[in-house]
Amino acid sequence: MLYRRLGGRYPGFFLTLEMQTAFFITAATLALFTFFYDAPTGAYLRTLAVVEGLTIFGVAFTLLRTYPRLTPIRRWIEGERDTERTAEAWSAAVGLPLNLIKADLKIPTLVVVVPGCIAAAAFLHLAWWSFFPLVAGSFIALGYSGILHYLAIEAGMRPVLIDINQSVSPRLATSCGTVSLRTRMLTVLPAINVISGFIVAALTSNGGGISGSVLIAVGIAGAVSLELTVLLTKSILAPIADLQKATHAIARGDFDSAVPVTTGDELGELAASFNQMVSGLAEREQLRKAFGTYLDHSVAEILLSGDFPQEGVELDVSILFFDVHDFTRFAAGADARKVVAELNELFETTVPIINRHGGHVDKFMGDGLMAIFGAPENYPDHAERAVRAACEIVHAVNRDEKLEFKLGVGVNSGPVIAGSIGGAGRLNFSVIGDPVNVASRVEAATRDTDDEILVTQETAQLLPSAITTEPRGTRELKGIDRPIELYAVSIGEPEGSKPGEEPLPLPDVVPELGRSTSGGLAQL
Repeated sequence: MLYRRLGGRYPGFFLTLEMQTAFFITAATLALFTFFYDAPTGAYLRTLAVVEGLTIFGVAFTLLRTYPRLTPIRRWIEGERDTERTAEAWSAAVGLPLNLIKADLKIPTLVVVVPGCIAAAAFLHLAWWSFFPLVAGSFIALGYSGILHYLAIEAGMRPVLIDINQSVSPRLATSCGTVSLRTRMLTVLPAINVISGFIVAALTSNGGGISGSVLIAVGIAGAVSLELTVLLTKSILAPIADLQKATHAIARGDFDSAVPVTTGDELGELAASFNQMVSGLAEREQLRKAFGTYLDHSVAEILLSGDFPQEGVELDVSILFFDVHDFTRFAAGADARKVVAELNELFETTVPIINRHGGHVDKFMGDGLMAIFGAPENYPDHAERAVRAACEIVHAVNRDEKLEFKLGVGVNSGPVIAGSIGGAGRLNFSVIGDPVNVASRVEAATRDTDDEILVTQETAQLLPSAITTEPRGTRELKGIDRPIELYAVSIGEPEGSKPGEEPLPLPDVVPELGRSTSGGLAQL
């Protein structure tokens, strides 16, 4: 509630409010000392005034030193939420409790405890050596104060940290220094017994001072509680360690890991729930692998990353079609298993070539396929990539005596609409536009020209001089309402894939992906 109301003032206000507990701890500690030492009311009040005055100075000094550490948190709350500011705010909020204790622990020791014990010994007319048991008792109170401040400030920063984590991607690692859970348990629980023992000793004291027996009794209480705390810590942290080990294994891709359920309490329920989650992740991993079998891995990664607009974009791309010549005759005279085996070998040869050149297989169509160069990655040299891939494919298939196939390849370039197309829960990343239909007809024209690779003028004019083309004239292609000028590509020894150019930024989103286009996948 305070965080919502105060906004950027909240960290400073909460820290100031929490530090006021120091005054109550100081007064309560001095009140306990009066059970050990008989003191007149006036002497007690004078001592209380001095010690509280020292506490005011110590708290003010601590706050002045701590306020600058709150600046990144305050700025983030007030709206400075870029990546760098967010990281600074998170680190400041998480590290504030420990930084406060580490940096300022000497302040109450030097400013309050030592001068306050001197003043108490003087005002209460105690022997000089009484200073030392007073300091020992004060350190017990100081330990309680430190633990209280740490846990309270950690709780106070929690709403800020929740807000930070809700506004950014989930944090995958914690690099900020803090007190481990083991250390907290081994510190807090024994300290509770030590403080309780000291209070009981004070309430049952007969006014004889803080004797050695009192300190011994308090020490024994702390030692006994430490033993039980070690066992309790082990019973809690051992299942957590098992959980961490399994988590790291899963992060490495080992979905066979499971957490042993060694207790029937909440930790056991957590381990069982974790194992159920792992089982679900293993099933999803199997689906992901199957998904990758039927869809290009790189396309899937780009689409799932959210970098490619779901509404689709208009891009200049090159489309490659290839098809097996006389496949019908081959299939009619061959066993079905042989046909499937030969096709699988064909695609196992050609698909990696397309991938190496930065292309993506859009779809398999019986004995051929369609590949896209320039989407979803917007490569400026998409035409060169497509033609080099076509040359390598022809060389790998048509020059291989083991394969009984001969391919014809057609390439065309032009503007298309690229996006995820489909419905009823089934989508396919593809491109729509007249260049798709033209590329298919160009591939079919290889049978008429007896060329292995044909490209359109739109593609040829994008190619570098290193790729030689020969004109094949203007032809009327089936289903195309205009004549298309074709060029044959000279096939030499394949040079393999080249690094090429980096992808360009994606253009503006196309508002209506379903707008009318000439040609396209539907006509195809």
